[in-house]
Amino acid sequence: MAQINPPPAVAALGPSLAQAVEAAWQRAVASQEARGQEQVAMARQFAASAWTPKAPSVEAARRNGRFDASETEVGISVPLWVPGQRSALQSAASVELAVARAAQRAARWRVSGEVREAAWALTALDAELAAAREQLRHLQSLSVDVDRRVRAGDLARADALFARAEALNAEAAMNDLQQRTAHAAAQWEVLTGLTVVGDPNEPTTLTSAPDHPELALAEREAERAQASLESHRRSRRDSPEVAVSWKQERPGDQQARQDSVGIALRVPFGTDAERSPQEAVALAAVETARIHSERLVQRHAIELRTARQAVVSAEQQLASAQARSELLQERAQLLDKSFRAGETALPDLLRALDVNSQAVGALARQRAALGFARARLQQSLGVTP
Repeated sequence: MAQINPPPAVAALGPSLAQAVEAAWQRAVASQEARGQEQVAMARQFAASAWTPKAPSVEAARRNGRFDASETEVGISVPLWVPGQRSALQSAASVELAVARAAQRAARWRVSGEVREAAWALTALDAELAAAREQLRHLQSLSVDVDRRVRAGDLARADALFARAEALNAEAAMNDLQQRTAHAAAQWEVLTGLTVVGDPNEPTTLTSAPDHPELALAEREAERAQASLESHRRSRRDSPEVAVSWKQERPGDQQARQDSVGIALRVPFGTDAERSPQEAVALAAVETARIHSERLVQRHAIELRTARQAVVSAEQQLASAQARSELLQERAQLLDKSFRAGETALPDLLRALDVNSQAVGALARQRAALGFARARLQQSLGVTP
């Protein structure tokens, strides 16, 4: 009997996991959003480094009177930074840029999780499909052998019909797997733009990344909330303005003109009624960001512990599936020899082959399950391929 060996768990050719993640990241909407956020943050940082909080304004006026009398006035008004306001806004803009870049890393990390899941789903189906094809090939070979023995008078025609029916059943199962694999391959192509999946295995890391993307983003968001609060406190009133003007007066009746230069300072008074609501919102954002960061750290610890346990459980299940597959493989071989010697009925052999085929498929699924469990552990550790 031809031995039905478990197919390899991964493909030997194809793009690496890191290449697949990069391809998916380039196609992801989150990638464009992250770049847009970074550009906005850089624009705010540039604005915070300006010499004035707002653009200067120019005012010009002219009045005409009787006897050729006229008055012309031109002035420029320049807003000024409130003491401490500019540094607070610069700090807030720098933190905003750090948040944008942390959000970009976190988004890419989430995309890598989608790629890992899709890669292992397709790898598992490929392995099952290979096992199903091998089972179909063996049953078709057995059906031919049974037909030969029926013609020789060693077996009844009912045995030939039974063997053909089992081969057709195996073909239907293989077609179903082909459809499921094609669907998974289409999802993979939509996600990455690639038509093949390579080896989804990756180097195993047992410790968390020093700067976990999701946790780092939460920390940057908490810093942004605090910087925003400080910025509000430094901007409790509108910016003061200094104005310089030049005025020319012509009394008329051929009298000499009079020129003058004026300097003015405008200092608005801020009120608690005007700024308190904005400061209260900023203070609430600080508290919300702090609680979110704490809860995220707790959730991360639980997910990491669960992922480690899942790897251990998957390793144990794989060992059991391997042992079971080897036992059923040996049993099927013994019954095949017994059938060819005329000591075992065909239904008994077909049942043994069916059970063995199921065990081979289960082994392929379990290998993929272990690979996916390890991939989830790497994801929980914050590792991006």
